[in-house]
Amino acid sequence: MPAVEVRPGIYWAGVNDRTSDLFEGFWPVAREGVSHNSYLIDDEKKALIDITSESLLESLLSQIATVTDPAGLDYIVINHMEPDHTGALRALRRLAPRATLLGSKKAVEMMESYYGVTEGVRAVEDGETLSLGRNTLQFFSTPFVHWPETIMTYAQEQKVLFSCDGFGGYGALQGSIFADEYADLRFYEEEALRYYTNIVALFGKQVLKAIDRLKDLPVEVVAPSHGLVWRRNPGRIIELYRTWAGYATGPVEPGVTVVFGTMYGNTRAMAEAVAAGVAGAGLPVTLFDAARVHPSYILPAIYSRQGVVIGSATYEGGLFPPVRNLLSLVESKRIVGRTAAFFGSRGWGGGARREFARQAETLQWEVVDAWEMQGGPTTKDLQEGEEFGHRFAAGLRR
Repeated sequence: MPAVEVRPGIYWAGVNDRTSDLFEGFWPVAREGVSHNSYLIDDEKKALIDITSESLLESLLSQIATVTDPAGLDYIVINHMEPDHTGALRALRRLAPRATLLGSKKAVEMMESYYGVTEGVRAVEDGETLSLGRNTLQFFSTPFVHWPETIMTYAQEQKVLFSCDGFGGYGALQGSIFADEYADLRFYEEEALRYYTNIVALFGKQVLKAIDRLKDLPVEVVAPSHGLVWRRNPGRIIELYRTWAGYATGPVEPGVTVVFGTMYGNTRAMAEAVAAGVAGAGLPVTLFDAARVHPSYILPAIYSRQGVVIGSATYEGGLFPPVRNLLSLVESKRIVGRTAAFFGSRGWGGGARREFARQAETLQWEVVDAWEMQGGPTTKDLQEGEEFGHRFAAGLRR
């Protein structure tokens, strides 16, 4: 596939990764894939915005070569030092020895610590500009979106924002790089939310600061390092990120996420009853088995909804391990301030309920109801479970 022109002289030179199982070694992308987007500016001075991992370099070079000789690059802009964007840095440097590497002061330090690269490197200041000829690049400091060294690069004349991981998403591109060429964006917007909660959610305040920092720029194209290029309605992805960042401290969507962990099906049966009660109260509900669904897919639902109901069998005096692991991730992402309830099952002494109460206190979740059964669910238990779900949802609606 040749490089794709985004604006006159500005090209997408990316790689669709449909073979990796995991992103960052943890988050599953085997079904959805992920794109790694770099951008080439073919001007009097030639610049490459972001690189790729070492394993994908040959694909990137073949795309660049459809426009210009990669050896003739004058600048390589490093918006973000994570190895999926810089793993090929040393190899590319050997191929383009005259290119100057540009990044924040922190990125320059990290180039040395990650790759031992110290020559031909220059730190750029916040707001600094660089003329390539017809195009002028401006660099903006956007720390912790989502690493401390992160910058975004703006092509002034053509109003293109190269935002790296900011405004990105999972999902390999399917025939077009442009959001406006898809009739239905639900898949990509859902994958952008999953990406946000997996990768960026901890840094919501910094995302909002970055959006505020860039608000006066007349952005006509948002070109992230993962996901679609937004050229007809670039404000759409920016506003989605603003909304999602706001979930960290402000109102979230109505609805309930029910997550359960079960060994032999007793807690699962109760979870179905609880979910039926929530639905009967008129709220959207999503049900997850913590042992069978990767946290990557559960986190967006917990992050974006006000109500969380956790169901767990007691296992060795505490929470069922997949439930405990999920809640640990929720804590690491600082998904706080939710309205919660707990239900569970125990064989004799219990303990899951007590451990959940401690975890909920850490998360600053308001636990409004809790209920446990002993052994397998009776018809009466299932009826009580449905009433439990209905009562919880009705409380959220008030």
